[in-house]
Amino acid sequence: MPLRLPDRLPAIDLLKQENIFVMDDTRAHMQDIRPLKIVILNLMPLKITTETDLIRLLSNTPLQLEISFMKLRSHTPKNTPIEHMMMFYRDFEQMRNEKYDGMIITGAPVETLDFEDVTYWDEMQDIFAWARTHVTSTLYICWAAQAGLYYHYGIPKYPLQKKMFGIFPQMPLNPQLPIFRGFDDVFQMPHSRHTELHRDDILAHPDLTLIAESPDCGVSMVMARNGREFFITGHLEYAPNTLDNEYKRDKDIRDDVEKPKNYYRDDDPNKEPLVTWRAHANLLYSNWINYYVYQETPYDINKIE
Repeated sequence: MPLRLPDRLPAIDLLKQENIFVMDDTRAHMQDIRPLKIVILNLMPLKITTETDLIRLLSNTPLQLEISFMKLRSHTPKNTPIEHMMMFYRDFEQMRNEKYDGMIITGAPVETLDFEDVTYWDEMQDIFAWARTHVTSTLYICWAAQAGLYYHYGIPKYPLQKKMFGIFPQMPLNPQLPIFRGFDDVFQMPHSRHTELHRDDILAHPDLTLIAESPDCGVSMVMARNGREFFITGHLEYAPNTLDNEYKRDKDIRDDVEKPKNYYRDDDPNKEPLVTWRAHANLLYSNWINYYVYQETPYDINKIE
């Protein structure tokens, strides 16, 4: 089944070139199907790129999904045309009374700041609280994972001596969980962050379950409320060239930038990246949609609580 997307969203044409079946609103309204409603709070600077990355993964399911995009009233993005934001995004306040089967909250380039120093922290707290009663299952990614764990459970983040940057092996700690259905004993995950979570803090909290970690980059996945919340510290959604673009951008600005680990063929930045995470990324998002959204959400979406 296709994804149901807003008319003229740039990701539609990009993904059709990859033979991914997407459907705009005009055609979708002709079908008598109750699609799963997924809302994405996109905090990343390059919004169109992140939209495309996430939609690519959400497309790998037989279920019809209706995708909406949320933005913050308290923050104006600098790297995305205002016309794009006005056409495809709505403020949280406009969506506050709606309910959704699933939600994805992305990372944001503010991780070196204390949470309370982030200019839109008050609005983020409102959204975190709202998701508890208006969404069946929420994925928190990178900074959002740290912010969500801090807000809901008081888990602190810690600065790293140097950036965690590259592709790192992860181990599922409970392979029987539906989120890991079909996974191998080890899977790869991109990371790009300056802060971390400590496993002892997660293990000490009775409401949290550490479900995946890495000997190289530590805590990678935490689950709460029987899968109504997942906190992912990396970026399985990243496209093959994302870390390459980030590395070359930063290298042109500073001279202390290290190349991403376990990423380039023969560890040579002049060669193409070796993609090792795409299969598990597709699998994780499909498992999330199937087992934690579709099979858990009520048919009457207004009954989510």
